[in-house]
Amino acid sequence: MSWTDERVELLKKLWADGLSASQIAAELGGITRNAVIGKVHRLGLSGRAKSPSASPRPRKPRTSGHMMRVPRAAIRGNTALAYDYAPEPEPELIEIPLEQRKSLLQLNEATCHWPVGDPGSTEFFFCGGEATEGQPYCSYHCRVAYQPASERRREKRPFRG
Repeated sequence: MSWTDERVELLKKLWADGLSASQIAAELGGITRNAVIGKVHRLGLSGRAKSPSASPRPRKPRTSGHMMRVPRAAIRGNTALAYDYAPEPEPELIEIPLEQRKSLLQLNEATCHWPVGDPGSTEFFFCGGEATEGQPYCSYHCRVAYQPASERRREKRPFRG
């Protein structure tokens, strides 16, 4: 099938009348809907007349009350940083003597495994103090790490606004 001048004129007329690409293909015969769409695109045709079925239908109001709509959070995606938390109070800083500080290779069950500083920094070290029996940290760092759940909940309430 080739696009003759007569078929192109008929295509333009049918397109302007608001027929769908499928209807035009059936009217022209021997041509597919996609061929009509491609030719319309190449010709740059626009300004179609709207058919009565093309107008959006009004939505029906929901009458069934068996489902309750729960509002979604306005924030989508990664919400880990979305809440404005009050800054956590810094634990009372203790001075760790140079001779007590340990590297990863120097740690054992008897030493405190509390990391201090930025792991990417050359000044990074572990506390290295005497670990509390059965715990990976010294008594001070155990108090910092293991807080009762009720205190954690009270201190870390997310900002809801």
